[in-house]
Amino acid sequence: MSSEEAERLKTEANKFFEQKKYKEAVASYSQAIDACPTAILFSNRSFAHIKMENFGSAIEDANKAVSLDSNYIKGYYRLGAAYMALGKPRDALKNFRQVVKIVPNDRDARTKLLECEKQIKKMAFEEAIASEHTKSVFEEVSYQDTQVDESYTGPSYEGDKISKEFASHLVQHFKDQKNLHKRYVYRVLSEIYKLLLATPTLVEIPRPKEEGGKFTVCGDVHGQFYDLCNIFTLNGEPSEDNPYLFNGDFVDRGSFSVEVILTLLTYKLVYPNHFHLARGNHESKSMNKMYGFEGEVKAKYGEVAMSMFSEIFCLLPLAHVIGEKVLVVHGGLFSKDGVTLDDIKKINRNCEPPDSGLMSEILWSDPQAFPGRSPSKRGVGLSFGPDVTQRFLEHNGLELVIRSHEVKDEGYQFEHNGKLITLFSAPNYCDQVGNKGAFLILRHDLKPNLTSFEAVPHPNVRPMAYASNFNMFGL
Repeated sequence: MSSEEAERLKTEANKFFEQKKYKEAVASYSQAIDACPTAILFSNRSFAHIKMENFGSAIEDANKAVSLDSNYIKGYYRLGAAYMALGKPRDALKNFRQVVKIVPNDRDARTKLLECEKQIKKMAFEEAIASEHTKSVFEEVSYQDTQVDESYTGPSYEGDKISKEFASHLVQHFKDQKNLHKRYVYRVLSEIYKLLLATPTLVEIPRPKEEGGKFTVCGDVHGQFYDLCNIFTLNGEPSEDNPYLFNGDFVDRGSFSVEVILTLLTYKLVYPNHFHLARGNHESKSMNKMYGFEGEVKAKYGEVAMSMFSEIFCLLPLAHVIGEKVLVVHGGLFSKDGVTLDDIKKINRNCEPPDSGLMSEILWSDPQAFPGRSPSKRGVGLSFGPDVTQRFLEHNGLELVIRSHEVKDEGYQFEHNGKLITLFSAPNYCDQVGNKGAFLILRHDLKPNLTSFEAVPHPNVRPMAYASNFNMFGL
């Protein structure tokens, strides 16, 4: 192809990008790169990858851009943004320093550089405090010390056990855009902490009853509270006869994450054996700091509540097995063959997710269409093929993997010869993607039945409203 054809494809890709059709933009940029590879094209494709949250691919392309032109500042910008998205401000800092070195008077680069420095100092301070502070926040804070004003008319409970009436009242209270009193926030979190301490890393769930039994699995919700409520409208509220599993990424991005997580934790307390929660990659300090949950919690309930949430996230199970045949994990499978369910059970989950190993892979990995394993397009975890899935299932006597972690147009996608299903439950993700959400129902025969649904209206609070410091990086 000629340079003229490459320019035509670049123009086509730019139009796709403007229309927020990032997958199509990547395809057109790729064709243009095949015709005439330039720093501009690699940088542009890197930006499209950032918009798709494929930060590993973005870093790879940005590195190619600066290798072709060491003074091409947009390449360093892309590297900085991708590393910030991965919660690695120290790596981002190097690249924004390079921009400032090339263009010393670039105000935007200096602003980003200062933000990186600020985050690094904050991280260092928090790490120092954490190393000195070994007690759990739950040992130091009691909900009983927080008094309720007489003017408060929201949900409350003072007895020994939380009730389904409290849960229903809470949901309506949140729909009315009102906060739960801090006393009851602390109590819900304190009781969940005790419950999760006694919960295994891999939870085994019995097969649904033969007569009329069902079990519902939901994927990422990402702070979209009103869409969560719509799931319960479409499929029924949780109960002992209507059990649920929410498969991670409850928070971040959407600006009603507090309402989502408190609703889910409350239902877990009401139905401890019939309402299940798994950890996703966004149930972590680094992601919460970047994508809004930390800012939202601190704005609504303060720093103590955020410390409580962080400890609770570290106790969430990493995997569920339904009816001895269906494995449910947030991300995917592993970088080596031979991993067993017993290996998963032995993972020490009570920590922030590491950069590598079984826990990281369970939370971050993605399926790929072709055999084998490949580096992750996200920069964490890996991509694994249908042969990897088949061997894992056979080795563990399983029949199906259900995972989440990726937006899909219909809210779900069958992959790996029907042996793996991706499930995503946040429709019109971030108010801009236009995808449907979905939930999955298993009955006694464990055959998956999928239902897609559209987004519903929500109050006028934009996604990432509590992550304003990071919007400057184009995330």
